[in-house]
Amino acid sequence: MPKALVLAGTRSGCGKTSVALGLMRALARRGFRVQPFKAGPDFIDPGLHGVAAGRRSHNLDTWMMPEDALRACFARHAGDADVVICEGVMGLFDGRGGAGEEGSTAHLAKLLGLPVLLVVDAASQARSAAAVVQGFARFDPDLRLAGVVLNRVAGQRHAALLREALRLAPEAPLLGCLPRAEGLGLASRHLGLVTAEDAGAVDGEGGLEARLEALADWVEQGIDVPALLAALPKAPLAAPGPQAQAPLPKRPRRPVRIGLARDRAFCFVYAENLRLLEQAGAQLVPFSPLEDTVLPLDLGGLYLPGGYPELSARQLSANTAMLTAVQAFCASGRPVWAECGGFMYLQRSLMDAQGVEHPLCAVFPARARMRRRRAALGYREARTLAPGPFGPAGTILRGHEFHYSELEAGEAGQAAFALTASDGTQSLDGAAQGSVIGGYFHAHLASNGAVAENFVAACRAGRDASGGRGG
Repeated sequence: MPKALVLAGTRSGCGKTSVALGLMRALARRGFRVQPFKAGPDFIDPGLHGVAAGRRSHNLDTWMMPEDALRACFARHAGDADVVICEGVMGLFDGRGGAGEEGSTAHLAKLLGLPVLLVVDAASQARSAAAVVQGFARFDPDLRLAGVVLNRVAGQRHAALLREALRLAPEAPLLGCLPRAEGLGLASRHLGLVTAEDAGAVDGEGGLEARLEALADWVEQGIDVPALLAALPKAPLAAPGPQAQAPLPKRPRRPVRIGLARDRAFCFVYAENLRLLEQAGAQLVPFSPLEDTVLPLDLGGLYLPGGYPELSARQLSANTAMLTAVQAFCASGRPVWAECGGFMYLQRSLMDAQGVEHPLCAVFPARARMRRRRAALGYREARTLAPGPFGPAGTILRGHEFHYSELEAGEAGQAAFALTASDGTQSLDGAAQGSVIGGYFHAHLASNGAVAENFVAACRAGRDASGGRGG
């Protein structure tokens, strides 16, 4: 069983991602097999985790995923690791709503039985830091704090004051003081940090590796990493429940090939979604809408995930051969699943932040337009409004919505989803046209195990009906 911890923060922006990445890299370069996880629905941090630790990171979300599926995901990927580090989301107790713990880092830590290492931004405070730590330590008596790391410490005098003050909060031992190092932080843009795919463009060739090494040095400067590791308990890898233990249905001998858009413009995808599709009989075939001019051969369906098409709109629009290929595929009757950025790609055009309009696939008639301010953010429960590749009308899924664009100037057709937000607000999202389904909604397939089965079955039927012709 691996040593394990949940690395949480008092709030967003306190430095927990920098600490998580630095700790992952520090342990990995010592030769440990480090398994990263990310609490919540975020897509960007897991990509950075994968580079820092050398192993794919997986999302764990207590609202989007049933408990059995979450435990099974954790055990599946943590079992052969030496150390597990799960980075939290927002502040430790922040989740789906203000009154309940669903979706919070604290809820996840308790469900998995893991201790929490709390990152506190100590800038411009001393004794007050003890009050913050004491409040977090006492807020939920069922939660176990392994200790506290103070970030943005101004110098030796500041560190001495903080150590003196933290004696007033003995519930959570002080495990480290990290010096102020603003230049080490990763660059940000709309939707969050710069992705691992784009880090080279921001920091230059090899820049992400150099930054991760610097973060590891910074963590080791302020934290006694061997002592922290020695103090951690081993993770209880609980056996999954009956639902997760059920035998898998027999698969056809030949998997169905599903084209997966994968490049820096389409990089927002849950690793568990891909695993569930493969478990259902899919052979996922990556292709790049940016670089490729033809689709892979013998496809039964397409999966166009989210990402940053707005940052590559000029190149996407200039690749007219791929636009034509995707448009023809959507007209072929074979299933296509497009979410957020992938859904934008299927629109008539995209107007970027500079007001330049870029023609796209024109499968749907609207124009996607970038806004200066966020258009939507939060958990969503989705209900399909028409029968399609996800299953019958009324199929329920859980997921998330986060985007800065909106659709305009298109004929209203059949919406794909009826969405319900955490506060009960309802809205319509996306479009359903034949076997093409898309919307801003990012679905987590673990929320409804039948959907992966249904989508792959629809893709198999689409491949068979197409007679095995090219993509």
